[in-house]
Amino acid sequence: MEIKNARFLVSSANIEQCPKDDKPEYAFIGRSNVGKSSLINMLCNHKGLAKTSSTPGKTLLINHFIIDDSWYLVDLPGYGFAKRSKTMQQKIQNMITSYILQRGQMANLFLLIDIRHDPQKIDLEFIDWLGNNGIPFTIVFTKADKLSRLKAGENVKKYMDTLQETWEELPPHFVTSSEKRTGRDEVLDYIDEINKTLQSTATEE
Repeated sequence: MEIKNARFLVSSANIEQCPKDDKPEYAFIGRSNVGKSSLINMLCNHKGLAKTSSTPGKTLLINHFIIDDSWYLVDLPGYGFAKRSKTMQQKIQNMITSYILQRGQMANLFLLIDIRHDPQKIDLEFIDWLGNNGIPFTIVFTKADKLSRLKAGENVKKYMDTLQETWEELPPHFVTSSEKRTGRDEVLDYIDEINKTLQSTATEE
């Protein structure tokens, strides 16, 4: 799949303010500074679409981008940013939770993980929470250009091995680099496959 048109549509403080139509949504989430905005810009071939910042924790709202007038890419706030006040942390957690659990249009959640780090407790707990709630999700390892191919492969294996200790079936995963545009086709083709499945299901109904 090749994206021809991507544009920002709306920022929402809660799911009631999100678009009211039934287009499928693909949400992106990760800890602060995981490279989410850069990945979104790379996928959409649009450098300034999502605002990148050297200051972590900038995304405080649910941001919808309309893609080729047929589906939404959703930029969710990052989690685990310690410098926020407790009140703000709780507010963002509630926003994320309500979107993930209640937004029926969400076809898949892409969870971004910095490939350079060992498995982090906060991410593993979030993954387990997604699994326990039956949320369809995919792991996207970011910043692969920062490591050698061998080291990147080792880190991914370590992560998946850690998950295998508690998961019977591992979630799908992709390895990406916004700098090198690695994984772009794979992620977009994955979205395309889900869209086609949703369309054929809707036709059958």
